[in-house]
Amino acid sequence: MSTDPRQLHGAAALEIKTSTFSVPTLQLASNDLEAIGQQLRQTVEKAPDFFIHSAVVLDVQALNNKHLPIDLKKLCRLVRDAGMFPIGIRGGNEEQNSLALKLAIPNYSTHHPVVAEPTKTKAVPPKQALGSIPSVKLLTLPVRSGQRIYAEGDLIVMAPVSAGAEVIAEGNIHIYSSLRGRALAGVPDNTEARIFCSDLQAELISIAGNYQISSNFTAPKGKPVQIYLQDQSLIIKDI
Repeated sequence: MSTDPRQLHGAAALEIKTSTFSVPTLQLASNDLEAIGQQLRQTVEKAPDFFIHSAVVLDVQALNNKHLPIDLKKLCRLVRDAGMFPIGIRGGNEEQNSLALKLAIPNYSTHHPVVAEPTKTKAVPPKQALGSIPSVKLLTLPVRSGQRIYAEGDLIVMAPVSAGAEVIAEGNIHIYSSLRGRALAGVPDNTEARIFCSDLQAELISIAGNYQISSNFTAPKGKPVQIYLQDQSLIIKDI
């Protein structure tokens, strides 16, 4: 006679709950697989700690709006070759959604809010990308523990960055509140980048790959500071 484990332990073995996670979104603006592959590699090289082994959602809505077909199998292969894992598709048509399910990739519609503050990686031809102007990304909501935010230009955060959260930018990082998580500016090699914050209580700070952890720096709590690179060392200075 078998015994129900729940009767032995008084509880079920698992519980399913809904939650919201921060997942980068690959928003495709071109169906040129060669250009997509090149930009994916360049993006991962800039911030490998952020993108390697990261889950991504494939957003093909813009392609479908332009009636541009995309080979979903080859696209998934490019994403995996770059070191990331496609976990969903958004904006797909019936054929794409059906193929995605065969590839074990679920369809995330507007009823599945898995993306919070998405990372926009537009697949455009390299010539256009070279001539683009660095953008500024603005966040008005707190960056929660477990969230990872990436900006191609400067990043401005108007709310706290919690412990366990990570903000990364190719340019400067401005945090007009407490920084308790990790901040990495100037990735991968922008030595002129700076970090500004109103209250430095960070777990880690980094500029152009030069980093310090919390046990290696001291800063007055509750006072605005700036962090910059000088002779390969991070300088923390009151503003």
